[in-house]
Amino acid sequence: MQAVSRRTLEPFATKDGSTIREYLHTSAQSLAEATLEPGQATRRHVHRRSEEIYLVLEGGGRMEVDGEERDVAAGDAILIPPGAWHTLAAGDEGARLLCCCSPPYTHEDTYLA
Repeated sequence: MQAVSRRTLEPFATKDGSTIREYLHTSAQSLAEATLEPGQATRRHVHRRSEEIYLVLEGGGRMEVDGEERDVAAGDAILIPPGAWHTLAAGDEGARLLCCCSPPYTHEDTYLA
């Protein structure tokens, strides 16, 4: 069994500007926690191969996926299909979310607007 603790994960910045801690990364998928400070936004970007699912754990903000915008908050899940441009602007409380990518996240599959 592979098990990972948040306490042992080193955070790093992704190309979109968020800070993530990657829990697991296999050949099929990846699971990471992303954090945005209050008022911080990711750069608008796209993944051509990866489908993403975001699950907002704390805080929230304004999510845009291919031109469709809506407010998101703790408990919301967002599907981001491959090839969909997207960005998240954190609200006053910031945002902490889980990001599941299949195939797994890579910097090479992240294209900035």
